[in-house]
Amino acid sequence: MSHKRYQAPKPASASHDSVPLFVDLDGTLIKTDLLIESAFFLLKKQPWMLLQMLFWLLRGKAHLKEEIAKRSALDFAVLPLQQDFVEFLQKEASSGRILYLATASDRRLAEPVAQRLGIFKRVLASDGHNNLKGKRKLEAILNCCNDAAFDYAGNARVDLEIWAKSRRAIVVNPSSGVVAAAKKRRYVVQHVFDDRPKATKTWLRAFRLHQWAKNVLLAVPILTAHAFNFSAIFEIAMAFTAFGLVASATYLLNDLLDLVSDRHHPRKCKRPFAAGDIDLISGVFAMVALFVAGFALALQLSEQFLITLLAYLALTISYSFYFKKVVLIDVLMLASLYTIRIVAGAFAIAVPLSSWLLGFSMFLFLSLALVKRCTELLAMQRLARDTMKGRDYLVGDYPILSAMGVAAGYLSILVLALFISSPESTSKYTFPVLLWLLCPLMAYWVSRLWLKTARGEMHDDPLVFSLKDQASWIVFINMMMVTLVAI
Repeated sequence: MSHKRYQAPKPASASHDSVPLFVDLDGTLIKTDLLIESAFFLLKKQPWMLLQMLFWLLRGKAHLKEEIAKRSALDFAVLPLQQDFVEFLQKEASSGRILYLATASDRRLAEPVAQRLGIFKRVLASDGHNNLKGKRKLEAILNCCNDAAFDYAGNARVDLEIWAKSRRAIVVNPSSGVVAAAKKRRYVVQHVFDDRPKATKTWLRAFRLHQWAKNVLLAVPILTAHAFNFSAIFEIAMAFTAFGLVASATYLLNDLLDLVSDRHHPRKCKRPFAAGDIDLISGVFAMVALFVAGFALALQLSEQFLITLLAYLALTISYSFYFKKVVLIDVLMLASLYTIRIVAGAFAIAVPLSSWLLGFSMFLFLSLALVKRCTELLAMQRLARDTMKGRDYLVGDYPILSAMGVAAGYLSILVLALFISSPESTSKYTFPVLLWLLCPLMAYWVSRLWLKTARGEMHDDPLVFSLKDQASWIVFINMMMVTLVAI
């Protein structure tokens, strides 16, 4: 084949092209992988099915796809499409060109996507016995067009052998090195479609590095135990990184499990996996790598810290798989995930835990967890929805939840006041009377958070909001100065 210069997508010609176009599905027409997506959909409902999936795989990948597809109920209306490419296909179809959907996905999953667009004459797909990938897909294509000329649109290295037999290639959101390989083999490339944002920035968003700010809670025991030394600070830095790596891995897991509900959320639909900006298999590998790195680092600290980190992971996974959907239990779990960071920090530097600190933390973080839920309810209210996708809350629950949240916030201030007046504070602080200044500062901050929530000005995560909020920073700095002077 002669080499044709690579070019950006152009509007299709109005003239009819008699050569049929076969279109790949996963990663090409849609910016996701239906096998992985349906597998996580099934695992979220029935985690124990992982062992069953391994058994199905022993009977072949086609059988695995069929069994998973039988049990999945994806929302095909919100699957992320490669919009530029879809517009190109629609113009081709309107000009009279024959289009076929040719995919390795199971037919039960492929046909609803084809029906959604209504531009394909026929669907070639896996059927439980035949995994339509690579050479088998090529055979099906040649059989469909009676060995006549055809064009093919794909995205992966496995598509190279199909392009070798095609008249022209269309490359869509290609895997690394695919375009270079096609160019080296001198295939005729008609179009290259790529609407993905920069990979580095997208991965950083997926890792949610801004959420690592929550791990500052690990350093609270340094302040409360007055452990101001290099060794403690270094150990907390290690603990901070270990928690961050594991937390990022759990965020990836959570996003993979919540693809459907995230796509129905006004802001979460823009997350990298929900939007299709990162392929799902890369997300799985990245998740495993982060878990391994995080626990390898935790092994360098104390055994108690490692156990606490494992407990954090267990809480997070149980929350993602089940408790996220249980009213009130979900906010108690969120509060526990905040508090466990303080516990881990104490174990990392081997200092005793204060019951006062634990009581204060639990009430405060319960208030913050309720802020998060109330913010989501107000967002649903603005969209005129009565319920939250993937949550067992009603928009009408807002008044009682907000009342509970305000009460929990003020209870944390009460615990703080009781600690200040206790003999323990007198023994630990040179000027304990100064600690009373913390109460009005806390009262202002808690009240302001709930006022912002009621006005609809709160971020999904109140801690993230606070880190970007100037007034919150003024409160935090003043509280730290008061504590240091009191010491």
